[in-house]
Amino acid sequence: MPTTAASGVDPADLAGLFHRYGRELLRYCTRRVGEQIAEDVVAETFLVAYEHRDRYDRDRGELLPWLYGIATNLLRRHRRAEVRALRSAARGDADTEGPSRRTAERVDAQRTVARLAGVLAGLPRRQRDVLLLYAVAELEYAEIAAALDIPLGSVQSALHRARTKVRAALSAQGEAR
Repeated sequence: MPTTAASGVDPADLAGLFHRYGRELLRYCTRRVGEQIAEDVVAETFLVAYEHRDRYDRDRGELLPWLYGIATNLLRRHRRAEVRALRSAARGDADTEGPSRRTAERVDAQRTVARLAGVLAGLPRRQRDVLLLYAVAELEYAEIAAALDIPLGSVQSALHRARTKVRAALSAQGEAR
């Protein structure tokens, strides 16, 4: 199978795909489900990509959005673990004592992360996927649309709704403190 013009990577070259895109996918998946599950998801992503390399449409452009789409679909299988982890973080179940005392800034940051995790856990799946592909993976709208195989307008509206819900929930929680 020929390489894509933009990336120079052949979808049939599993090692080349992993070398070029593995780190980005691992960063995205780790933020969604933690390091241990993320490694499995990334490995499975490349396996699925290789097994379905004949389905990749070169005219769609870069391979990365296609890989993000595969990873996001696999992450859906791990949704329960993701939501449990976000809810755990929202409850503040993280270890509160370390080798040195935490500063007030760090404690405040942990509270903010816990609030944000709770809000993310409550978002509908599509809104959470779009928001995390945008914020964590730093994909453009068109790349998110390609990754999730949804219209560009759906990406824009899902991102807008997710941002609105996150802002509202965080400001409401901030006022309650």
